[in-house]
Amino acid sequence: MSTTPSPGPTAVPTPLSAGEPDAATLARTPLSAGEPDAATLARTPLSAGEPDAATLARAAEQTASELLAPAAPHRLADVVPAPQHVQPNPTADWVLPAEAVIVSSADPAALAVAEQLAQLLRPATGYPLPVTDATTPEPAGGIALVLDDSADLDAEGYSADLGAEGYRLDIATDGVRVTAATAAGLFHGVQTLRQLLPAAIESPSPVTERWALPGGTITDAPRFPYRGAMLDVARHFFTVEDVLRVVDHLARYKLNHLHLHLTDDQGWRIAVDSWPKLTTVGGTTEVGGGPGGHYTKADYQRIVSYAAARHITVVPEIDLPGHTNSALVAYPELAPDKIAPPPYTGTEVGFSYVDPADERTYDFVADVLGEVAALTPGPWLHIGGDEAFKVKGEVYTGFVERVQRIVADLGKTVVGWHQLAPAAHLDGRVLQWWGTNGEDPTTVEAVRRGARLIVSPGNHAYLDMKYAPDTPIGHDWAGLIDVRKAYDWDPGTHIADVPAEAVLGVEAPLWTESVTSLADIELLLLPRLPAIAELGWSTRATHDWADFRDRLAGQGPRWTTAGITFHRAPEIPWPTAPTIPTQRNMPQTDAATP
Repeated sequence: MSTTPSPGPTAVPTPLSAGEPDAATLARTPLSAGEPDAATLARTPLSAGEPDAATLARAAEQTASELLAPAAPHRLADVVPAPQHVQPNPTADWVLPAEAVIVSSADPAALAVAEQLAQLLRPATGYPLPVTDATTPEPAGGIALVLDDSADLDAEGYSADLGAEGYRLDIATDGVRVTAATAAGLFHGVQTLRQLLPAAIESPSPVTERWALPGGTITDAPRFPYRGAMLDVARHFFTVEDVLRVVDHLARYKLNHLHLHLTDDQGWRIAVDSWPKLTTVGGTTEVGGGPGGHYTKADYQRIVSYAAARHITVVPEIDLPGHTNSALVAYPELAPDKIAPPPYTGTEVGFSYVDPADERTYDFVADVLGEVAALTPGPWLHIGGDEAFKVKGEVYTGFVERVQRIVADLGKTVVGWHQLAPAAHLDGRVLQWWGTNGEDPTTVEAVRRGARLIVSPGNHAYLDMKYAPDTPIGHDWAGLIDVRKAYDWDPGTHIADVPAEAVLGVEAPLWTESVTSLADIELLLLPRLPAIAELGWSTRATHDWADFRDRLAGQGPRWTTAGITFHRAPEIPWPTAPTIPTQRNMPQTDAATP
């Protein structure tokens, strides 16, 4: 394998002074008396330490190569989500050499990020990219990942609070350094580094490419602490592998929460030992009459662990008191009339509910939430609460208040759809707002009492809405959502009279009544998911549709190379002739296998 040399500073030829002879003129000028000719010079012994002809030739070849080498294919700002602060340095582009080493701080979490970086880069480059650690990591021509909780200044002295998720990325001719106070920050910096490499880096096998990064410094940190997406696995069931693929999409764009809608009328998807028929009976159906399915506890833990390794927190939702037909089929004792309803495979809502007047219902709630909480290391438990049309007024608020206390007693923070707002406030509770009209006095009052909000407006953030009338899957009850509509709104000001400091973050839900495959999921997620991710991560000052549209277009070749399905939205200037990387045959080694 040949080694690609790292470029040094660009050499600029010195202009000739007026009348100064050029090289050709000098070559024709006769020698002065006694002046040595070329042959004489060649026979003259070198002084101690003076470079020989071969060394000079290699230096000249290196300089020529650097002068002729193309610039890095991307600008430093060509990143989604938009970085907080960018300082390009066109003279400092860097090329990943075949012998590069990834050196990390010795902390196990930092080393894990270094291994993930190596696994991202090895398939396409074919390079071994060994990972090592050091007390003070230095790039030394490779890549350094540095944990440093005092790292809050960039190379030019620009001050930024990197916080729990921020990072600084320095790209220079002598290598790349990612600095952060936490492993999460390092991970987000790695995602930026990944996007700055050529799109061919997404190839699953080695390709011929110049792996160049644009020189300069990025200092970056998120606007909101909660940035997420929701996947409904209840209306249609999706395998563990499908969910892990969704996790990867979230990680790519610095989203940090995956909300799983685990239960609904059409199916119950999480095993509960104390109520086993929830899955053996309630989990065997889905919209359209398919076979359904469920996650064992081991399955669920695999999802949680995989997400955690990518600094994503799983938020499980057990929808109560409505959306519970699958539970009532399994356990009729929970139904108000104690009669099992027929399994439901349609798409209507609002007809089912557990009996709020029966103590057995609260035993059920405590058991289910207790087992799910024990499997979930994150702080959140989502209890749904929406569209319980047959449980009204004080009966509804009384049920919610009791369930909120069950969640608190489990040491978790309650999250629910904004229909929970009239219930008494519990410290820390979070409402997920999904309205389509920014005027909502009931939610405003809940915020005044202390609630925080996750903002998911149905007409901007619901990714099950169609892009256009001819989109083959999806709905339009909240309107059509093209990429611009997904992008052009502000979570911090969207709901009238809610102060920005009450907004915990933003989430993009994907309901799956019409979604039956991973390809369907990806078609609806992309390219709108990066738009929502930018609203959650980037400062409002960076918000610019024209700029975002161009940056988003650059993601298309990456998705194509990675084999990811996406909607070629007509408002995005996708590259018209994507370059297919040239595959190259390489011997497979353990070091090159992710």
